[in-house]
Amino acid sequence: MVSSTSGGLSPPAVVLAVAVVLSAAASRALAAPCYPRVFCFGDSLTDTGNIAFLYGNDSRRPSLWPPYGETFFHRATGRSSNGRLIIDFIAEAMGLPFVRPYWGGQTAGNFASGANFAVGGATALSPEFFRERGVPMDDDTVHLDMEMEWFRDMLGMLCTGGDMDGCKGMMNQSLFLVGEIGGNDYNLPLMSGMSIEKIRNFTPSVIAKISSIITELIGLGAKTLVVPSNIPIGCIPMYLMQFESDKKEDYEPKIGCLRWMNEFSQYHNKLLVDELENLRKLHPDVTIIYADYYGAAMEVFLSPERFGIEDPLVACCGGRGPYGVSASVRCGYGEYKVCDDPAKYASWDGFHPSEAAYKGIAIGLLQGSYTQPPIVSITNSCPQIIGLGSSVEHKAMYDL
Repeated sequence: MVSSTSGGLSPPAVVLAVAVVLSAAASRALAAPCYPRVFCFGDSLTDTGNIAFLYGNDSRRPSLWPPYGETFFHRATGRSSNGRLIIDFIAEAMGLPFVRPYWGGQTAGNFASGANFAVGGATALSPEFFRERGVPMDDDTVHLDMEMEWFRDMLGMLCTGGDMDGCKGMMNQSLFLVGEIGGNDYNLPLMSGMSIEKIRNFTPSVIAKISSIITELIGLGAKTLVVPSNIPIGCIPMYLMQFESDKKEDYEPKIGCLRWMNEFSQYHNKLLVDELENLRKLHPDVTIIYADYYGAAMEVFLSPERFGIEDPLVACCGGRGPYGVSASVRCGYGEYKVCDDPAKYASWDGFHPSEAAYKGIAIGLLQGSYTQPPIVSITNSCPQIIGLGSSVEHKAMYDL
């Protein structure tokens, strides 16, 4: 078992800074939410449980079983972590319940606070795109066009009697989180042995697909969209194991992440930033916010002690290799091990961040400088946003 060092750190400054803002739970409960609804699209970094409904009997998907979810929910919910995700912290900060997975709702009332269409393992592009380029891909792989189709189906439920004008009003007032998406468009080819040079050719298509979904949502009436970047994949323990190198220049100084992989993430993010700027020019009446997941995550890797993290490049749950992972053992499979204190690790299972890392990223987005334009600039009526990380636990209004 991986054990964290004995003894305790003093409470991280970043937690202290936000833990004393709200004076009482009652004041939080009475505050109006920043947005009446949040709608989300993406992959496992955002999926709050759709995977449990779509693949509930699939033993290849470990997030459906313990020890996933052990820290906060104390059960597996389909989230790819030990606890909450970035979207959970965003919903909490904005005064909303955790966003219900689309496949966990049945009536319009179930989506009174929004819906989450993200699915673990989802890609931006279709399976056909990858198969045509020699990358194996399952037929049941969810992709962005499918998530958008589900969203349109939900609108048909919410906008009864063909009242699309009323639906546009709802869209105008809602917050949309489009991503993170695209990571699996690169993960799957990388894991199948394709070179990073060939995979770079996929990126313009990935960005174009994200752009088309944003454009479609704007056409339906969306006025406020948050679009996340990709995270620094060179800091993922599974990749650090798979692409371990004897060359010092392959690693970033101080943090030990793989330089060439992080440069690829930055390439994706640069194309995304450029495309969002184009969309802003085309839709000047729409607020399109770039959420720099990469930059916020790098804060965790560069200064882990600020977030109470001691082992930023080691997985809490997994195998027994130097990065807490191995080729033959995965979290939830075989003779895996789980660390004593997940809060001291940035990675949960070698591929996905821990709740502590997700929280650090969320703080960087909501209270730091990692959204452009700053998300606080459009949430003037949102006093709850400064209470992120308070001792008040926010409970879900649905049960998987």
